[in-house]
Amino acid sequence: MASGSARSIGSGTISFGLVSVPFKLYVAAKPEDIGFNLLHDKCKGRVKQQYVCPTCGGEVIERAHMCKGYEVTKDSFVSFTDEELKKLQPGKTDSLEVVEFVPVDSVDPAQIEKSYYIGPDKGGEKAYQLLSLAMRETECAAVGKFWTHGRTQLVVLRAYQGGIIMQFLFFRSEVRPFDGIAPAKDAGFKPAEVDLAKKLVKQLSSKAFKPEKYRDEQLDRVREAIDQKAAGRELSLPDMPPAPAITDLFEALKRSIRT
Repeated sequence: MASGSARSIGSGTISFGLVSVPFKLYVAAKPEDIGFNLLHDKCKGRVKQQYVCPTCGGEVIERAHMCKGYEVTKDSFVSFTDEELKKLQPGKTDSLEVVEFVPVDSVDPAQIEKSYYIGPDKGGEKAYQLLSLAMRETECAAVGKFWTHGRTQLVVLRAYQGGIIMQFLFFRSEVRPFDGIAPAKDAGFKPAEVDLAKKLVKQLSSKAFKPEKYRDEQLDRVREAIDQKAAGRELSLPDMPPAPAITDLFEALKRSIRT
């Protein structure tokens, strides 16, 4: 888990019924990545991006002379000014309106987009703890609407480690159907194959998931390569081991079981 003191990135008020819970918003997780710049391979200088208009003979266009457009038909656009797009946005509010409470396990995990921690703001500690306790003991989550970045976001609040976590949700229309992804036809497993598969699962099972056991090995390899190059050394990294080429399911299961 990333270290460092938590810094609030926003605030608001959770409202349900006649109850209001002032809160502060915190980033729950942030993907780690290493960003690379584009350089000219000849001089190693950093290159700059330009926008050009092919209709105007390749003229370089400054951002001040750009507007947003939607392609209605091939190469036919309707354009919008920033002022017009701003009028389409919902009115800004700091309220997180709880619409309903639902069983916590009824929220489709495919709809979860990202997570934020919710902490109490000044004067809201008791109401915050009461909401967390009520959701935990009833095994319910709160579905609500939260204004952010110019749009109304669908969110779900859950009890989490004695507090509350807020998860942004994709709308159902944004989630692609699962139809046609999982096999529709029964594969007709042999009893021995099912037995070996269960043994393998049991053999690799742990009492609980411990995320601290895992690291981003790809990120570690990139960092090691950067350190070597920064120190002026020739790049030297171990080759990745080749994947075993086993095509027979039963043979793969047998080889996977430790004897």
